[in-house]
Amino acid sequence: MPGWRNQFQEIASSKPLFLTIYATVVAGIVFSSFYVFSAVYSSAGRGGAGSAPSSSATSWWLSPPASRAMDTKLLEALYWKGIPVFDMGSHMSTGDVGWGSPTFHKMGREKVILIDTVLPFGYELLMCDTDMVWLKNPLPYLSHFPEADVLTSTDQVVPTVADDRLDIWQQVGAAYNIGIFHWRPTDAAKKLAKEWKDMLLADDAIWDQNGFNDLVHRQLGPSVDQESGLVYAYDGNLKLGLLPASIFCSGHTYFVQAMYQQLRMEPYAVHTTFQYAGTEGKRHRLREAMVFYDPPEYFDSPGGFLTFKPSIPKSLLLDGEHTIESHFSLVNYQIKQIRTALAVAFLLNRTLVMPPLWCRLDRLWFSHPGILVGSMTRQPFLCPLDHVFEVNVMLKQLSEEEFGPRINFREYSFFDNPSVPRQVKESWLDVQLCQVGSRNCNVSNSTTALGVLKFPKHSNEETFHSVFSSFKEVKVIQFSSMQDAFPGFTDKIREGKFRNRVKRYVGIWCCVENHIPGHIYYDMYWDEKPGWKPIPPQTSEDDHPPW
Repeated sequence: MPGWRNQFQEIASSKPLFLTIYATVVAGIVFSSFYVFSAVYSSAGRGGAGSAPSSSATSWWLSPPASRAMDTKLLEALYWKGIPVFDMGSHMSTGDVGWGSPTFHKMGREKVILIDTVLPFGYELLMCDTDMVWLKNPLPYLSHFPEADVLTSTDQVVPTVADDRLDIWQQVGAAYNIGIFHWRPTDAAKKLAKEWKDMLLADDAIWDQNGFNDLVHRQLGPSVDQESGLVYAYDGNLKLGLLPASIFCSGHTYFVQAMYQQLRMEPYAVHTTFQYAGTEGKRHRLREAMVFYDPPEYFDSPGGFLTFKPSIPKSLLLDGEHTIESHFSLVNYQIKQIRTALAVAFLLNRTLVMPPLWCRLDRLWFSHPGILVGSMTRQPFLCPLDHVFEVNVMLKQLSEEEFGPRINFREYSFFDNPSVPRQVKESWLDVQLCQVGSRNCNVSNSTTALGVLKFPKHSNEETFHSVFSSFKEVKVIQFSSMQDAFPGFTDKIREGKFRNRVKRYVGIWCCVENHIPGHIYYDMYWDEKPGWKPIPPQTSEDDHPPW
């Protein structure tokens, strides 16, 4: 470590850039969830998730004064983008870092070592994980709390304020999440950083976030004053502030509760926590929110796109009590339609644009009553795809011999994304399913005067191929429904491969209270099992996916 510390000191003394009074270091480009950046860089050749803000973000915010690289690949990427950067000499892997792994813990320690090293130079630090996105410049907000030594985000899911004040510290019972936090170079902050670093270096088993929480909770209270919302913490001298969860959002307050929308506020950041499909799931959530950068080819798939209008009866969506049974009835109804859409996409070699997915109950990793008490989660709510589907499995390279060709898919908000080119949006065919024998319902490929193709329900593979072969140049084919659109493949081998693939696409709902295990497996083919009911495994032998 002495090498890069000396290097930092040389740069600081020779470059005017580092002499600014308010120097902001966006160290999140390389820390904590580093694997998100490596995944984005490898696929898009550009910066990480943090480089994909909404249009409200300011351009200067995207070019931080200085960044630190933990590996050569990242160093080169930042350098060629004109971002001042130096090598920390960490020799970190560019592969996906699993939570709790030795590499994960090493990454956290590198972050704390950097904080401890930089603060004595007199710089303020704004640090973030790379699995989050800045939605607008937070510096004006942070400047409202000049007395704060440290400002941190939290995992709080129950609002404590209804405006942009700091969260009320006495009411925050969740962990302080160091995915977003701001440090000022005060004596109290320097002392905390040093003890935090020493604690982590002395025990490899301590998670950096747990260590931070243990230290700042060593003494918590009283309030610093009546107005600021700051609290004395750690040693009784550190002034700590908790960033409001409604606008410095977690994956729950943003993607599930949409707390900022309900409170009519503009969020500053979203951190992709509270999700269930690894790196791929985080990326997909950001795509659903249209705050993730993808290259142009993502928005113009060579084979074109397939979409459909989901049909959900009001009774399934709104009627009755919100129970496990009513939740599964709603979700299963949608799963069946999506299963058919996947088959048609598989058949036509098109990329499926997923429909919005509605849930009645939340998903968590512990038992709960369906919706977290005190949260602002509405019922029903538009739930992230990873609440039901295994997004990481859907993107995995499975053996074609066993599972057939990969089925590409896009997020439900895809066509609302301004990055979708005009030639895609304007090349559109509406397909209206019709009953065989009804007027104009035939297997010809002619369209009506309104540009709508009438297509018979229950059509087989040959009919699909013969009709839609004439529309290969059309970018988007939209079906009026997927109800009875396709009965299945007549080729048993092809049908078997398709089933092998899509059965693995759905995950679990979690978790039933007072039952171990409490999770319930979704089943892609639930409708083929008479008497199927949403119940958790009754024995350890039953505890496996339905395939």
